[in-house]
Amino acid sequence: MVAYSHRMVPEIFQTFWAGMAAGEFITDATAAAGTFTKQGTRWLASCGGVRPRRGRNLKGRCLTFAEREEIAIGIAAGHTLRHIAKALNRSPSTISREVARNSESCGRYRARSAHAAAYHRASRPKTSKLATNLSLRQKVEESLNKRHSPEQIAGRLRLEYPDDPQMRVSAETIYQSLYQPSRGGLEHTLTRSLRTGRKLRRPCRKAGQRKNRIPDMINIANRPKDVKDRAVPGHWEGDLIVGKRNLSAIGTLVERATGMVELVHLPDGYKPEHTARALTDQLETLPTILRRTLTWDQGSEMRDWKEVSAATGIDIYFCDPHAPWQRGTNENTNGELRQYFAKGSDLGEYSKTDLEWVSQQLNERPRKQLGFHTPAEEMERLLLQQPDGGQPDLLPVTV
Repeated sequence: MVAYSHRMVPEIFQTFWAGMAAGEFITDATAAAGTFTKQGTRWLASCGGVRPRRGRNLKGRCLTFAEREEIAIGIAAGHTLRHIAKALNRSPSTISREVARNSESCGRYRARSAHAAAYHRASRPKTSKLATNLSLRQKVEESLNKRHSPEQIAGRLRLEYPDDPQMRVSAETIYQSLYQPSRGGLEHTLTRSLRTGRKLRRPCRKAGQRKNRIPDMINIANRPKDVKDRAVPGHWEGDLIVGKRNLSAIGTLVERATGMVELVHLPDGYKPEHTARALTDQLETLPTILRRTLTWDQGSEMRDWKEVSAATGIDIYFCDPHAPWQRGTNENTNGELRQYFAKGSDLGEYSKTDLEWVSQQLNERPRKQLGFHTPAEEMERLLLQQPDGGQPDLLPVTV
């Protein structure tokens, strides 16, 4: 008997692929399908990044998994097939055939086994042209090894074999044979011969199609120029360090001029609403003079950045994608924090008191770039130089 899988349910599987094709992030696409990110990653890998045709545009012709569940419930309740058909707005003969074809050998009808049996029976695999035509396959492989693109290969074949349709193949067929091993024909390792060298195929999106996870974010290019000077305290860089299986995290804040570290406790996780609340609470513990700017990467946890900015009065800017050097101080500090929070550990085990102790350890550590003064000492020195005269209530709180 064929095992049931969510890949057999178009309402789940194709919803995920529709989201990916529309430019969604994988986290949003899996959420819309009612599954989790890791499952979406597996689906992408198994299909080579190519959206399966099967299960698209069925238009109600086939019974859905939800309808099979209703049939199973109705049979268990002792309802007649005609009564079940009326409830589902289906023909009685459709329900009758469904029960007769897809019941288990013992005569019991179960939705999962019935759906798996129907899915397997409906399979009509078509052999790839490159799997059956060895001459064509050899020609394509030779061209790929010469770094020719699929479009160049298809065009060249039409030129070399104008009167032989069997020696022609479309660029799309080549791509699908490369990225979908189940089709057969070409080795997946030949993807390294393509210009991108990608193991998974990515959809070609139009400009602006992919939605951004952070609404109306302000790019780092708009950040005040004097932030680079590191002469005035109050400009921060922020990020997360993530724990085992991406289930826990700690927020990290580093002041650019002094290297002063503040750690954000995230006991409830690091979803946007959790991060915004915890980050706001942490920033509000700082004197107003130390809340000038905050630079973060484009992580989805900062979706509610406007709420943080409005509550704390700090201006928030976002780095360019894949540009960690724009937060170099923070990146280096995150490396130091791994001395206390090992990779692969559960960061949810640490209390707020633990985080305060670690931040104190770092703030009292001599730094070469500070002339071997500590961040706490350098922060006190800079605050005393401020126009307010460095009043005691403006000094950062030490633990």
